[in-house]
Amino acid sequence: MKKLNYIILAIAITSVFVSCDTKKKEAVEPARVSLSGAFALYPLANQWADEYNKTNPDKQIRFDIQAGGAGKGMADALGGIVDLGMFSREITQAEKDKGVWWVAVTKDAVIPTISAENPALETLKKRGLTQAEFKAIFVDGTITNWKQLTGIEIDAPIKIFTRSDACGAASTWAAFIDAKQEDLKGVGVFGDPGLAEAVSKEPAGIAYNNIVYAYDINTEKKRPGIEVIPIDINGNVTIDEDENFYENVRNLLDAVAKGKFPSPPSRELYFVAKGKPQNQATLDFLKWVLNDGQKYVVPAGYVTLEENYLKEQENKLN
Repeated sequence: MKKLNYIILAIAITSVFVSCDTKKKEAVEPARVSLSGAFALYPLANQWADEYNKTNPDKQIRFDIQAGGAGKGMADALGGIVDLGMFSREITQAEKDKGVWWVAVTKDAVIPTISAENPALETLKKRGLTQAEFKAIFVDGTITNWKQLTGIEIDAPIKIFTRSDACGAASTWAAFIDAKQEDLKGVGVFGDPGLAEAVSKEPAGIAYNNIVYAYDINTEKKRPGIEVIPIDINGNVTIDEDENFYENVRNLLDAVAKGKFPSPPSRELYFVAKGKPQNQATLDFLKWVLNDGQKYVVPAGYVTLEENYLKEQENKLN
């Protein structure tokens, strides 16, 4: 009888230890939050994820973040494949009708890019290109050679590169020249990094990129091989002093923040979901992004939204 009691006691003690160990494992298992979508928001989303976990040791999240273009982000979010889609263009009524929920988290811009080896580079930096000239190149096809531009004597066909994936950068750039992504001419290249690489290697090329793929945020200078064509906003075929803000990323971000750079191609960036997120970890992350997370926005190469507007976005979480 005593032996039986010892056995029962041993089983009970073992069960307690197993139960405690299981609870301990459950307690330390981090929540999961998945994101996909816009290349524009991808670098900042990764930094936010890292900083969130550093500053919230008691609310650790296992993040899965994948770039693939804004179109993928919206489709994945509406399909319930990810918790949050990263989105980089204006949200359409059709998307709203499908039940999309969103919060604006930052702002950036799409800028026209060329190779640093373009033989007409110095002239282009002084004269820029007007909205009408960009449209003639990217949409109408009425300007096909660099020598057709006033003041440029280089006889070379313009080689256009565009995005092959459904993306916010292409839609935003197209909107700037009164068109849609499908109207843009050129060789299709997947992703922002690919587009930057393609145009940097083609001296006669032209493309468009999100700011963080045209500039090195650490040096604040343009990435090796890439140059930016200034936008001649007032159309006088000269880049005036108040239009000349492309030499470093801080000047460009300041121009975007103050409205000196046109919108589009500047635009807000969003996190989207199929209805308001129900996952508490997702809500905790979004609340942090709209508050403490904003300190990382400018150093990462983006523009901070106005405080009152950020509060409006935070109210959507309640």
